[in-house]
Amino acid sequence: MTLNIAMWSGPRNISTAMMRSFENRDDTCVIDEPFYGYYLKQTGADHPLAEQVIASQPTRWQDVSAQLISNKTQPICYQKLMTHHMLDDIDLQWCKQLRHCFLIRDPKQVIHSYLQKMPSVCDDDIGIIKQWRLYQQLADITKQRMPIIDSNDILKAPKTMLQKLCEQLDIHFDEKMLNWPKGKRDSDGVWASHWYKNVENSTGFSRYSYSDTSLPNELGAMLERNNDYYQQMYEKRIKI
Repeated sequence: MTLNIAMWSGPRNISTAMMRSFENRDDTCVIDEPFYGYYLKQTGADHPLAEQVIASQPTRWQDVSAQLISNKTQPICYQKLMTHHMLDDIDLQWCKQLRHCFLIRDPKQVIHSYLQKMPSVCDDDIGIIKQWRLYQQLADITKQRMPIIDSNDILKAPKTMLQKLCEQLDIHFDEKMLNWPKGKRDSDGVWASHWYKNVENSTGFSRYSYSDTSLPNELGAMLERNNDYYQQMYEKRIKI
């Protein structure tokens, strides 16, 4: 039986680096943002390469979920899932068959990074409020103890944090998770050309560095609103 691990993240996190980390294990395959095509078709969101994304994936959530809970050729399947792709019409009962964990990031960093790639940003774009709601829903549905990890903690102490995450997922830690070959992957979504440049040039997790980024004044209320939800998850995170 395949252990299907669902890692729930918002955009502009280290979610693709985490996918690289798990894919470098000998026992693990990965799935990259499988609900993206469904999300774009349902919302009509104006995203780069939208037509190509829609053409590359199933666009019915029922078909996507069936793929995620199936047995794979590898013992472990790491699934990079974006919280903002999960629209309200999705019935989450199938999630009982996955092992869930959550990757969080400071909203100020998320918003600042998002605006480097997109012309505007709103709550639904960054999925932090949705992440908290999914955490509550999945805790109720699955009764699992779901690990939460913060991206800055991983960058500060990648080995320690990955060891702790693997322990909570009941899998062994593999040193191969700390580094990976530079370049593209066949497993990357077709959107990689727009979003994955930094990861494609990486061979491991970036060194943590703090920068006090500033946001436009009009985003102050959005930052405060999202920070309230982020802090609730941050308090539950695995600590270094």
